[in-house]
Amino acid sequence: MNLTLKNDKRIGSIDILRGIVMIIMALDHVRDFTHIAAETQDPLDLQTTTPILFFTRFITHFCAPIFVFLSGTSIYLQSLRKTKKELSSFIIKRGLWLIFAEIFIVSFGVTFIPFTHFIMLQVIWSIGISMVILGLLIHLRFNIILILGLIIVFGHNLLNVPESAPGFKSNIWWDLIHRQSFHEYAKGRFLFIMYPFVPWTGLMLLGYCTGKFFSPEFSVEQRRKILIRSGIAILLFFVVLRFSNVYGDPFPWSVQRNGLYTFLSFIKVHKYPPSLLYMCITIGPALLFLALIENVQNRFTGIMRVYGRTAFFYYLIHFYLAHTICAVLFFSRGHSMNDALQAAKQNPFLFQIPGEGYSLGIVYLIWALLIISLYPLCKWYDGYKTNHKEKWWLSYL
Repeated sequence: MNLTLKNDKRIGSIDILRGIVMIIMALDHVRDFTHIAAETQDPLDLQTTTPILFFTRFITHFCAPIFVFLSGTSIYLQSLRKTKKELSSFIIKRGLWLIFAEIFIVSFGVTFIPFTHFIMLQVIWSIGISMVILGLLIHLRFNIILILGLIIVFGHNLLNVPESAPGFKSNIWWDLIHRQSFHEYAKGRFLFIMYPFVPWTGLMLLGYCTGKFFSPEFSVEQRRKILIRSGIAILLFFVVLRFSNVYGDPFPWSVQRNGLYTFLSFIKVHKYPPSLLYMCITIGPALLFLALIENVQNRFTGIMRVYGRTAFFYYLIHFYLAHTICAVLFFSRGHSMNDALQAAKQNPFLFQIPGEGYSLGIVYLIWALLIISLYPLCKWYDGYKTNHKEKWWLSYL
């Protein structure tokens, strides 16, 4: 979505932050496709991980919540130049398009199996359904939307209580709301719900309300003070609540074999679905970054802005490029197409065999080459969008 004010001046800090998280996100997906332990080891398992592997995974925790949060902020900024009726119609249609794209475009990019029997509901799905819901709520007063967002974000972990009760039995509808799960929805066809949507919807509502601080109603200095104070307050809240081990995450932290691993346990928070503490540890720093980066203009921020302005376009293409690299490496190791098809009977991701892959250093090298190779394409598309604003379909990509 375009982040614009009435005078069409873009909010550069938002584009920069979105660009950074898009680049970091690609690291996680490259690791999934190429790391030797991607299919056999949880990088956040404190019993088997290393600090560098842990942080390689942990840093990508910032991507989805910031992406969802800024989508809400973008919608508020669009409300400055659209009527509520126009905005509601647009974001509902865009939300439905994102759900379609998740099922039929992203899932294929992840699996490389045509007419896939394996559908993954990931971050694009959660943004899409949250947009549909926000499109329906947009007619409500601002304060009501804010209250709803706060109730969801602060209260959804109460659902952990019935989920953890002995004998609890879930179903697909409950799982869509609040529980990561795997379902066979038809014979030989599977649905992997990675992003139960309710917590993400709450986060988008709060992102929408935060967008008010980026309106002309607030000066740059006022916005900076509000964002810094809010970011610090959220991080302090995280530390206090996490230390208590009382609420906010389904898995308590504990003392480990040394201080470093105890710290890793402390910051290891639950993503699927995103716990209250997960959202705090990711959104708090994001607000601080938005405050500090607003007036910074250099080569780095210029490059990040390009990625941020073409985020969905980048997101779709990077999956296909990363998986293509995975395929090339698969064949370079001497495998045949028959090997790939045989492995796909056990693993829904074509050209991957558990236990095969490369070291973390090679993963970082592949990641760097991927994001560098995507820059010229994103730069071209950014220019194309800027020079063809009359093409309505560009607002959906």
